[in-house]
Amino acid sequence: MAPRTHAPEGPAPAPPVWIVDADQWPRACLRAELIERGYDAIGFTTLEAMLERLARRAVSPPRVMVVSVEGQAVTPPRLAVLARHPARLVLTGGAAALATAAVRDAAADRVLPRPVSLGELADAVEDLAPITA
Repeated sequence: MAPRTHAPEGPAPAPPVWIVDADQWPRACLRAELIERGYDAIGFTTLEAMLERLARRAVSPPRVMVVSVEGQAVTPPRLAVLARHPARLVLTGGAAALATAAVRDAAADRVLPRPVSLGELADAVEDLAPITA
């Protein structure tokens, strides 16, 4: 029997997306929407929890991180960690939270001020990390 020379058939792995939002329902709803669209979405209540998970080498790193800055301890060192990571970064929050110096200076791929719909957030993820067949 000849060896296989082509890639195995089957769907491509779902791109991992990590979501940080202190509010349960917006986080859960965005996670559900992204799962419906074919992503492997994981939610975190705090930026600190996500950064701890990111520091572990044994986990699959995200392709996109969606961070709601509302109610988070957003500091320049924490945002620098995110900037050094190859994942694409989407920041969202109210006008006051997005206007802080730390957030204003962040190297985000997208900044979506609230109010923003779940569809708009999910579309931003799709634009930054399209699912390939």
